[in-house]
Amino acid sequence: MYVPGTDLDGLRADLGSVPLGGVDEAGVAWILQSMEGWDSSDSRSEVQQREADHGAWFTPVYLSERPVTLGGLILAPDPAALEAAMERARAAAALTDTLLVVHESVPKQSVVRRSGRPVLQYVTDTTASYSLMVTAADPRRYSVTEQAGSTGLPMTSGGLAPPITPPVTVAATTVAGQVVAANQGTVGTRPVLRIDGPVTDPTVFAQYPDGTVKRLAYSESIADGEYLTIDVDAKSVILNGTASRRRYLSAQWPEIPADATVTFLFAATGYNSTALLTVTWRSAWL
Repeated sequence: MYVPGTDLDGLRADLGSVPLGGVDEAGVAWILQSMEGWDSSDSRSEVQQREADHGAWFTPVYLSERPVTLGGLILAPDPAALEAAMERARAAAALTDTLLVVHESVPKQSVVRRSGRPVLQYVTDTTASYSLMVTAADPRRYSVTEQAGSTGLPMTSGGLAPPITPPVTVAATTVAGQVVAANQGTVGTRPVLRIDGPVTDPTVFAQYPDGTVKRLAYSESIADGEYLTIDVDAKSVILNGTASRRRYLSAQWPEIPADATVTFLFAATGYNSTALLTVTWRSAWL
């Protein structure tokens, strides 16, 4: 008998609510024996021969989608539990987005969908084998931990207001509106930016370790109670979760490089103490 909620020895992953490599609430043990495709996805590029010279030119290299095949055994306490588990396996390889979480030393996840026929075969009346093929359209493997940072607009305090009789020196202190985002993975990751109003003509600068800067400038106002979501991966700009505002954004889409940090700076035409920039991201691996 297996104890519900415990992990088995070996590989461990969750496909939706199915604990592969663990024991579910019905006492069914899901032994995970293989996980093909999780190691790396294919790449795609072209090589163009150099004219009248040795060698060739590389075009940019991109990752392809990531197909993953999960295989193993289902051990159930009775025939009815086995039948229910097999149905659950078929449903887990869903036609819609499903989360695949692999419990490595640093747990990682991908969003997958069914991409092949689920193969489930009886071995005995309480044991079956399974092979489930799913594919992640985004080949990057992301940390299960989402990171986030928020900042208001920069403000300046101190100094003196004119008229002033020299010599007088009083320093003004500027508190920067910035978020430092670190990617601990092996491939660049793309953040999601949310700007909460009220704010006029908000701009976000992404400053890289080498000093280069990318800029996202929104040419409209965001009223009190409204928010703008900028998804760098989808290249979408949505106001209040419903209305596209892509045409109002002048964008150099920033990516957080592998094993690096990017500093996001928040600015606007005028200062408002309740305006807020929130940056969310996940470290990503090849």
